Amino acid sequence: MGILARKQIGVPHLSGIAQLSIVGMIAAFSAALMSTVWAVYLDSFLNNAVYVGLFSTFLTLIAIAARFMFIPIIEKGDKAKLFASSLLLFVLFYIIFAINASLIVMVIVAILTTIFMSLRVSSFGILVRDASTQQGLSRNEGMVYTFSNLSFVIGPLIAGFVAARYNIRIVFLLSALFLAIGFLVFKFSRIKGDGGKKRIDRNVYKNFTDFLKSKDRVIAYLLGSGITIWWILIYLFMPLYMIRNGYTELAIGYFLFTIAVPLIVLEYMFSKVAGKIGFKKIFKIGYLSVAVLSFACFFFTNIYFIAGILVLASVGMAMLEPTTEAYFFDILKGKERYRFYSPYGTAIDFGQLIGKVSGSIALIFLPFNYLFILFSIWMFLLFLLSFKTKKVVEARREG
Repeated sequence: MGILARKQIGVPHLSGIAQLSIVGMIAAFSAALMSTVWAVYLDSFLNNAVYVGLFSTFLTLIAIAARFMFIPIIEKGDKAKLFASSLLLFVLFYIIFAINASLIVMVIVAILTTIFMSLRVSSFGILVRDASTQQGLSRNEGMVYTFSNLSFVIGPLIAGFVAARYNIRIVFLLSALFLAIGFLVFKFSRIKGDGGKKRIDRNVYKNFTDFLKSKDRVIAYLLGSGITIWWILIYLFMPLYMIRNGYTELAIGYFLFTIAVPLIVLEYMFSKVAGKIGFKKIFKIGYLSVAVLSFACFFFTNIYFIAGILVLASVGMAMLEPTTEAYFFDILKGKERYRFYSPYGTAIDFGQLIGKVSGSIALIFLPFNYLFILFSIWMFLLFLLSFKTKKVVEARREG
């Protein structure tokens, strides 16, 4: 992978994107461990799939509010320092999850984790953008996502094994350990963060309304939210479905392992293709393929057939994950990214909100297999929205 290195005065050095990719991979490994058992962990306190969905929805609302509240900090602050500080905070939060047995403490720490996640995600995203050229942004996003998804191949297997052999709380301690390692690697990399803008925007309501004034930003936002709508089915509802049907945490780990394989194999390739032919075609094919495959799952009851179809759907996700964020950055002007990337980041939370609320309500009235039709409808609507995107081809841009 020649993109990972560059030569300065004849000596090979890791590029900024390479270093960020490695740090992102380590942090993603921690997230993969935690994500594998998170739904089961919540279920151990709440003892009801609907309550798990509704509590997750509550956390999502907090996350959306936090993104807008932190806009001045993201605009003004050093992104490298913000990211490093957030990693240390999450080490503490995961340790508390591991040793806690109180519902109240779990709720409080879950809220704090949700609030500070906005700083972690926003600062890292801007670091990646600032380390990229106009022509290489989608390719670099593909590299970062590919490295992160390597962790989501290995992480669920390890988390499933540890949870089944020992218990879920050990998984949280491992998550904390890898975040601490990620912090040390990031500090030794000496990645610098831009101080941002001198004039910051403190008015939360104005930031919200100004973001919505651009139709193109709103379309990019909705397309970005579609990815997390889909992952709610995979990482929240499917593990609960498997547990309810007698499968172990190890089986969940195997399932999530196979889900991530197409991502690491194909994301970098699709991100380069998007840079050459434009984003619109990639969005159309990606969302339509996921919609069709999700709908097909409705007609099966065998969990192995369903899992196989969902793995195929990950090919469509490989087209979308690294390209939706790159497209958003490409339609911005100047330093708009410092003001509008954090609101755009709520696309993750908005997608989670849509997925959790609609999925939880559906489960109240309908059998689980109807969730596949529900999520197919969401994906098809986003396929139709893809026709409204701008024609952006990075290979034809300067810089």
